[in-house]
This record gives sequence, structure tokens and C-alpha cells, in this order.
Amino acid sequence: MNDFTVFRLLTLLLTAISVRCATIEGRVALPAALTTHVKNQRYEVVSKGGVVATNPPLAVVYLEGDFAPPSAPVTVQLAQKDLAFVQTLLPVRVGTRIEFPNLDDLYHNIFSLSRPKRFDLGRYRPEDRPIPSQVFDKTGLVTLRCEIHEHMRGLILVLNTPHFIVTDATGRFTLTGLPAGKYTLKAWVDSTTTRSQAVELSSDSNLRVDFP
Repeated sequence: MNDFTVFRLLTLLLTAISVRCATIEGRVALPAALTTHVKNQRYEVVSKGGVVATNPPLAVVYLEGDFAPPSAPVTVQLAQKDLAFVQTLLPVRVGTRIEFPNLDDLYHNIFSLSRPKRFDLGRYRPEDRPIPSQVFDKTGLVTLRCEIHEHMRGLILVLNTPHFIVTDATGRFTLTGLPAGKYTLKAWVDSTTTRSQAVELSSDSNLRVDFP
């Protein structure tokens, strides 16, 4: 490697380090939790009056805009353990493959009847390979169930953006690494409620956005 090549690599590295990205932090006002007992203090998926949400409540905050497609396929995991989904509410970008590893010493059979993604993985054991998976190629909310364990529920929110995060239990969030530009910031609260606000970001923006 000659001196020019080393200099060029160092220049590219310093340029990449110097690139500054925007940050948005804030809070989403969450609805009151249902008074029914939540097993083991875990979040559960509930349906009341046709509204699907988590209990205690959570929200997904995401930046909506025109973003370049991912450079490579993305795969994430949503495991089942102790007869529950490890993550009750999982946001992913459209086109993501989700694997459903079974971490229990028994069979599971994950399926969905939701319009954005209908599938049935069939019964499988922890050691079965390959790990059952599905590609989520349409945006929308997908409700997961287990054919064997009827109490199990999970939610997948498929979004057309790489910038998203689940709030904490108080509704607080921080989105980092955001590109400059004009976008719409949205907060998904439940299957019927999504709040939005226009935002304009510069390369070093640090915005505070609350959703009352």
C-alpha cells in the first residue's frame, strides 16, 4: 500500500467521522394502562373495542420520508420464550426477514391472519433448522399468534423507513443518526391512532418533539 493510498483512506475515514446527523427526542402521551393484571409484569397485546395495542401502553416513533433502499437484505429475530414473545411490539423496515426461534422446550406454531402478512409456520421444536422465518414485504400491522398456546400474542409494525424506535414505558424516545431534510415524524400508539408532526432537520439538529 503506497503513501497516496494511505492518505486517501485516512481522508475518507475523517470525512465519514465528521459527518453529523440529527437527533430528535421527546415524549408520546400514552393512554392509561388497562387495570387487568398483566402476567409476570410483561407487556401483553390486548384488543378492546376493535383497537389493538400493548398493555401497559407503548408507542413506536418513526421518521417518514423518501429514503434509499437498504444496501443488503436485513434479518432480525423475534424469539418465543416462557410461552411469550420476547418482544411484544417489534417495528421493522419493509422487506425485513424475521426469524422466529423457539427457546422453549416444547412446540410452537406461529401464524398470522393479518392482511399485510398471512402465514403459518407449522409446529416446530427448538432444535429444528433452518429457523422458521418470513419476509415482511408490505407495510402495516401484523398480529402474531400461536396455534398451540392461545394466550400468546405479538405485534409487528412494518414501516417504510429505516428510522424508528419503541418508546419506554413513560413514552420517552430518542431517534439518532437522522439525515437532514424535511420529513414527517409519526407516533404509532395503537391500531387506530397514529399522531404526526412535520419536522425539518439540518445536519446538526437536536430537536425536541412531544406528542400530546
